[in-house]
Amino acid sequence: MNRNNKIRNIDDLKLEIIPRQEHGISRKGISQNALKVLYRLNKAGYEAYLVGGGVRDLLLEIQPKDFDIATDATPDEVNDLFCNCRLVGRRFRLAHILFGRDVIEVATFRGHHPGDKNKKNTNQSTDGMLLHDNVYGSIDEDAQRRDFTVNTLYYNINDFSVRDYAGGVEDLKNRVIRLIGDPETRYREDPVRMLRAIRFAAKLNMKINTTTAAPIPALSHLLQEIPSARLFEESLKLLQSGHGYATYAMLRKYNLFLPLFPSFKEHCTKDHSSKCEQMMALVFKSTDKGVVSEQRINTAFMYAAMLWYPVETRAESIAFNSDLSYYDAFMIAANDILYEQVKYTAIPRRFTAMIRDMWQLQLRLSLCSGTQAYKLLEQPKFRVAFDFLEMRAQVESGQLKELALWWDAFEKADSDDRNYMVHVLNKEHSTNKVRRCHKIKSCKHKTQPNHN
Repeated sequence: MNRNNKIRNIDDLKLEIIPRQEHGISRKGISQNALKVLYRLNKAGYEAYLVGGGVRDLLLEIQPKDFDIATDATPDEVNDLFCNCRLVGRRFRLAHILFGRDVIEVATFRGHHPGDKNKKNTNQSTDGMLLHDNVYGSIDEDAQRRDFTVNTLYYNINDFSVRDYAGGVEDLKNRVIRLIGDPETRYREDPVRMLRAIRFAAKLNMKINTTTAAPIPALSHLLQEIPSARLFEESLKLLQSGHGYATYAMLRKYNLFLPLFPSFKEHCTKDHSSKCEQMMALVFKSTDKGVVSEQRINTAFMYAAMLWYPVETRAESIAFNSDLSYYDAFMIAANDILYEQVKYTAIPRRFTAMIRDMWQLQLRLSLCSGTQAYKLLEQPKFRVAFDFLEMRAQVESGQLKELALWWDAFEKADSDDRNYMVHVLNKEHSTNKVRRCHKIKSCKHKTQPNHN
């Protein structure tokens, strides 16, 4: 078997201690708050290590976003030690040490499942998913319970060494994402691991080990068992990491996108040419640029753009099959699509309200005659709605592009120029209305029966 495809068996893990002089991690790269937690736990007589992604990123010379700590102290013992501690989590109890907005997550070393002897602490669903996991153990057991080799790395604050249990440093050098243990078993224990494999591969520009990747498409349905609130948080990690477009492409490749966003099913094409797919490419690339330039990412905007064409398609169907106006059909479709999406990723109400506002403004932006243009310009969400309109114009071009150009000019114009633009627009609307009336009268005259 190719060494790159070899499974790291849980029972075969061997500890390698890498001394300070053989790795590039320095305390200067670790947040002061994380160091405070490590030193206090250590001083109180507990083992404490910087663990997982923080160690991985430091070895890759990437500044970590989070610093997580593993310790032999139980959550209650951590809580007693820190007055700024909050205990969270049901499936696995965690301690969050709060330093203003900075949160240091502290997890107790996980242990092996005792089977039926302790059902209070651990049990599994019929699909093999872990439902409760509050089983504590040693650092060696904790290493065996971790998911990917590149995350099974522990930085020891005592002697500044790195403990590598699963050949994680070697996989970092080879740029490989590899699960520890049998992939199907590990995915069944926690299906979110499939999403994590995609996220790490896209974020770190690595390849997923062939054996690790193989079961994913067939097991993608297991995501339906995950609470929608957790999947919403995972969707943000996946798509707002600065590597959203690459992540989206990998989710499609491994059959993981539709389990998260089922309303896209009728919009998916082999060549990614549908309007919906073009919009997703635009919004993910735009979000990636925003993350790189450290701009604030608007989650509601991202979801509004992603779901726009499913809503539009549903609205056209409702309008065609009923006596409703397009506006009424659109609002019903908007509610339907959001209701369906929330079942899979629990978008909070503060975001769904903003999404509805942005969608409604798209309809109103096409009605810019009379005083409407001035009223819309005063709307608090005009700017974000206009940005959305411009993105739609990139996909559809034609009249929508002309409309976006008109609004851009109108926003930048002074009051006299705005008055003139509205006057011209009103005149065009009036002329078109007269033409339509003449056309209707002419058609009626032609179709009237001759009684002579």
